[in-house]
Amino acid sequence: MILRKLSILNYKNIAEATLELSPKMNCFIGRNGMGKTNVLDAIYYLSFCRSAGNPIDSQVIRHEEPFFMLEGNYDEDLCISVAMKRGTKKHFKRNKKEYKRLSEHIGLIPLVVVAPSDTLLIEGTSEERRKLMDMVISQYDRSYIDALARYNNAHQQRNTLLKMEDEEPDPLLMQLWEEQMAESGEELYQKRKAFVDELEPIFQDYYQRISGGQERVGLSYVSHCQRGPLLEVIQRDRMKDRAVGYSLHGVHRDDLEFTLDGHPMRREGSQGQNKTYVIALKLAQFDFLKRTASQTTPLLLLDDIFDKLDAERVEQIVRLVSSDSFGQIFITDTNRDHLDQILRSSALDYRIFHVENGKINV
Repeated sequence: MILRKLSILNYKNIAEATLELSPKMNCFIGRNGMGKTNVLDAIYYLSFCRSAGNPIDSQVIRHEEPFFMLEGNYDEDLCISVAMKRGTKKHFKRNKKEYKRLSEHIGLIPLVVVAPSDTLLIEGTSEERRKLMDMVISQYDRSYIDALARYNNAHQQRNTLLKMEDEEPDPLLMQLWEEQMAESGEELYQKRKAFVDELEPIFQDYYQRISGGQERVGLSYVSHCQRGPLLEVIQRDRMKDRAVGYSLHGVHRDDLEFTLDGHPMRREGSQGQNKTYVIALKLAQFDFLKRTASQTTPLLLLDDIFDKLDAERVEQIVRLVSSDSFGQIFITDTNRDHLDQILRSSALDYRIFHVENGKINV
């Protein structure tokens, strides 16, 4: 997939911008806080129907403005647009026809973003790592989104029953929601397991190439489904769940274990190793989506990825993303030297944009 033209109006700190883009490399240079990341976030929004950093749509509207609008013109005469006025719902359109359900759009324009916040995958809670699985699988398997919605609804309904104080919950209703949690949860488990099993060797290969084979990394999937039939696992501790007021077991507690030389990454990894780990993980996702999602090459967004990496690892990443394996790339940096290094190392078509206080100039 290639984004040919991007139009931005009142999005975060960007008042107005119309960018004619390179089909290969697009570089955004500027000091921190100038709006580089906001350009990438606008591209992300057109793929996922939301901002990467803020789930509240009204908060992406530029201060003191009544609305925002984004429009992307892609290959094959594909035009995606979104607009929203304060106090109203957003309108998300494909070739000027509004979607009835936003989930119908997910996966049409596959995208992978590598950002400084990715270190939360290692340092943060299991929710961050589940989001990672959900975001990737949803881009190539629409039935996954439906199963996730069914599970979340059943989980929420069961928790409502567990929180009841004045009377005991209806046992038949409790059974109904537990069965729905188990049925959709088992489906999610199988899809997540298949994804991790296929992703792990690709990820390990990328890590070895970036690090020069200096460390051995691992990636494994942990789920309550591995303890037996999920319905039995959920029901086994129903009384304990009742005491705490929420569901202690289910795929909403799934996790990914990250290891370095056989030890937990969270405890063992240096800043550089942690960053190498998440970059390798995201590049593996790119490789995976390239073969599965919409039969098209994903967009790759690289936001300030060189900080805290030694020169050798930077060089390896540059070599990787400059290869023919990758399609259109959007990259931000405060340091022109890094971008010049990328451009010198390849014969890529490229455009350089300078960003200052929300204004973007070629």
